[in-house]
Amino acid sequence: MEIKKNPKSNLENYSKLFMQLGLVLALFITYVAIEKKTFDRQFGDLGVAEMNADLEEEVPITERIEPEIPKAPPPPAPEKIEVVEDEKEVEETIIETTETDETEAVEVEEIEEVEEAEEVIEDVPFAIIEQVPVFPGCKGSKAELKKCFSKKVQKHFSRKFNADLPNELGLTPGKKRLIMQFKVDKDGSITGFFARAPHPRLEKEAIRILKLLPKMKPGRQRGKPVPVKYTLPLRIEVE
Repeated sequence: MEIKKNPKSNLENYSKLFMQLGLVLALFITYVAIEKKTFDRQFGDLGVAEMNADLEEEVPITERIEPEIPKAPPPPAPEKIEVVEDEKEVEETIIETTETDETEAVEVEEIEEVEEAEEVIEDVPFAIIEQVPVFPGCKGSKAELKKCFSKKVQKHFSRKFNADLPNELGLTPGKKRLIMQFKVDKDGSITGFFARAPHPRLEKEAIRILKLLPKMKPGRQRGKPVPVKYTLPLRIEVE
């Protein structure tokens, strides 16, 4: 025989009711706890601490000692003054004046004029001249004028040089060094010829060619025309 459970004895039917009762009880306990009055705890009289008692210290009174200032030495005693009687004559020192009268003639030493010696300007190397000499036909900046100058001089030498001369002199075959030097003077003329070569005839030929150089615009140093020295090293081929 199956036992049937009474539906009224099932506690699950009262679960919502129990939950509501618990919630109400919790709210009530919270409200009571909040509304409960509390009082500050009273402590016995511990006394008042006096902080100023320790800070008050007796400061000893010190006396300021001024540094001793050295006394200046007393002024020297005046020289002994002699009292002269009125009847005694006193010799007076007469100071002669240096002023001259208009009527007196004054001797004036003659001032010799010294001629200033003309500043001697030495030859300035082509590499450091401020304004290089200008070969006819050259234009441009300082660097361009330098390059054009060297190119024109080399071209002038190659056109005028006797190429058969080295072979006629009986020199050993190979490259021979030839150094030429000249100066562009202050007026642009070409002077100061010099040449060094392995044979005197080559030196003579080099000087002949240098003398054929045209007149140029002179170089300038500090704005003044100056003589400029130019050196041209070359190599010639001997067959």
